[in-house]
Amino acid sequence: MRLFVFLVASLSWAADSAQLAKIAGRMKELVDQQRIAGTVTLFQQKGELVHFEAVGWQDIENKKPMRKDSIFQIMSMTKPFTGTAILMLAEAGRLSVSDPVEKHLPEFRGQMVKVDGVLKKPSRVITIHDLMTHTSGVHSAPPPGLGELFTKLDRSLADAVLVYSQQPLDFEPGSKWSYSNAGIATLGRIIEVASGMPYEKFIEARIFQPLGMKDSHFFLPEAKKDRLAIVYKKTASGLERADATILGGLSAAARPKAIYPAPEFGMYSTAEDLAKFYQALLSGDRRILSKASIQLMSSKQTGDLRAGHMPHTAFGLTWEVIDDPRGEVHLLSKGTFGHGGAFSTHGWVDPARKTVGVFLTQLTGAPAEAKYAYMQMANSAVVD
Repeated sequence: MRLFVFLVASLSWAADSAQLAKIAGRMKELVDQQRIAGTVTLFQQKGELVHFEAVGWQDIENKKPMRKDSIFQIMSMTKPFTGTAILMLAEAGRLSVSDPVEKHLPEFRGQMVKVDGVLKKPSRVITIHDLMTHTSGVHSAPPPGLGELFTKLDRSLADAVLVYSQQPLDFEPGSKWSYSNAGIATLGRIIEVASGMPYEKFIEARIFQPLGMKDSHFFLPEAKKDRLAIVYKKTASGLERADATILGGLSAAARPKAIYPAPEFGMYSTAEDLAKFYQALLSGDRRILSKASIQLMSSKQTGDLRAGHMPHTAFGLTWEVIDDPRGEVHLLSKGTFGHGGAFSTHGWVDPARKTVGVFLTQLTGAPAEAKYAYMQMANSAVVD
């Protein structure tokens, strides 16, 4: 069996090339069965690219094949970029993760909590840590007046977060884990206030540009729209284009007139760009964060609370973390941190095996069959 072998110091890492070669075939089977339109899959080991394939269709109706540089709406995979920016500002001494939210956003002062249908003063105010771990109680769905925000993106981040601040919390801060898009949006607004820059400009200047993430955007340039992968949904007869009710609206329209950057789901990106970000965290690239901050955000921060979307996981600071051996069912090591997106995308960093994985497709409202198949096939190729 042919092996790719990479020697680093006295440790030998190897990837089983025969196993990696099977990935494209399995993805093609799923495309042919109309379970997905297409995929881009990427796997790195110790910074070396050992697998990178595009399979299927970027646009079925117009017969555009998927490309390695196809651009995807990565949705909630945006959240760790927001979390990284918060920690950058902490390292600059402009905030602390333990800060009350109201210290930076005074509009949150006096926020109430709803307990058994009754409004009362919470036992404590919410903190940045609460927002980063989804334990704040900030309600996730857009409140009255912002009902179309997630499809039209037609309000400023400041305006949206002001409305969020006036809503009661769903539970006492720190008492539960409940995934909150509005909580992450609030982090984005804190970034604006603490940095003096628009949220998306800060991410571009401090993360995209240093890492050479040339195809990552919050507002997709017109010249790149021909590389945009279309979002599909499963139906009884196969795959159909998703309609304008999904997050971000009609995917082919690429969010016309959007002004809301959506720190919780707004990024467009490619597999190659995402791998640059994940590799920077795996390598401890100080242009992004210190090793201390990377360790903080990628370690369990939710105590005994049930947290995360995958089986038996916990949450760090905007990262889902495998902290229980039962969470290794998809062959990810304990200590792996990652995040998925609403359209079935996923990316992860496995520090124990020194690997980075990216899985990109565009499918809404369907099981994560293809994602988990890729995870298992890629991770089983590691020989250590």
